Amino acid sequence: MSKIFRGFRAILYKEFIVVLRDPMTLFFLFFPPLVEMIAFGYALDNDVKHMATVVLNEDQTPESRQLVDRFVNTQTFRVVGQVQSVSELAAAIRKGKAYIGLQIPPDFTRNLRAGRTAHVQVLIDGSNSTTALQALNTALGVTLSQAVAALLAESGRKEVPIEVRPQVLYNPAMRSPNFFIPGVIGVVLQIATTFATAMSLVRERERGTLEQLLVSPLSRWGLMLGKLTPYLCIGMTMSLVLFSIMHWLFAVPIAGSLVALFVSTLIYVFALLSLGLLISTRAQNQMQALQMSITLILPSVFFSGFIFPRETMPWIFYAIGSCLPTTYFIDLMRAIILRGASLGDFWMHLCILSGMGIVLFVACSLRFKQKIA
Repeated sequence: MSKIFRGFRAILYKEFIVVLRDPMTLFFLFFPPLVEMIAFGYALDNDVKHMATVVLNEDQTPESRQLVDRFVNTQTFRVVGQVQSVSELAAAIRKGKAYIGLQIPPDFTRNLRAGRTAHVQVLIDGSNSTTALQALNTALGVTLSQAVAALLAESGRKEVPIEVRPQVLYNPAMRSPNFFIPGVIGVVLQIATTFATAMSLVRERERGTLEQLLVSPLSRWGLMLGKLTPYLCIGMTMSLVLFSIMHWLFAVPIAGSLVALFVSTLIYVFALLSLGLLISTRAQNQMQALQMSITLILPSVFFSGFIFPRETMPWIFYAIGSCLPTTYFIDLMRAIILRGASLGDFWMHLCILSGMGIVLFVACSLRFKQKIA
């Protein structure tokens, strides 16, 4: 075993010295991930609030104004102006001054008091499907609740015939940060760690020190493991900082075991660093290494389940997502952090991540063309 990893301690000592004496490397390893973590944590939010709304109230009665207040009280809508015609209403949405247009016809209260159907039109800007869906569901909910209340008053019933009592598990408040932040940690760790090791061998080649490594009594396994270990320590330190930000800044509770969290992150970071080393063995310069690393970011964001559910994807993109370490890490983080799952509940994910890490490490070691006596 010592012969296989010959020179490991020497290269490990050298790499620690190189990394610790390079403040720019440490800066770019820690500062950008922290900024990305905080920025993504605040920016990624599906809870759409206070959408700009213009109102065309042709009825001008207490009942119609009460309906407008019901819309505003949901906090989904925010009235930014009153218009006097349908053309003005449509123009405000077309020009982007409002996302929602609420039109109450002049016979609204008359029909309501006469027991007839009182029509209300809601114009929704569908160019943004996320806000449009939120506005549609909220508008339907407001009108449905008022319609049910009116029917109960007319029939004399005190309770609705059927009542649904939903119970949301693991994230009762339906907070978007609780869903997105664990995924953000996976993406941020990938960006930082993959870039770091992708540049390591390339930097040796550009500085002219790679030839010294080739003629030194090092095994390829010892060299690769020695280059990987310092960044593994840095990556775990970084993950500890990111988890602290998640818990203390974004108030995301950790329901599961910290040991499970640590073990999952350790295996994931090892797989990412091995992937970076594999890129480093193929790239001829730092620009190529950077481009190869960037190529992996978008698939990891869109095909890993970070934002969109993988079950709704075409099979080809689902298959691509199955080949990405980020996919399994995000599932593990959401399971451990939100649902309190144990390692035994997701042992298959751990086995796949471990297998990916070992295969990538072996591949990058074999690709390093060193002649060993």
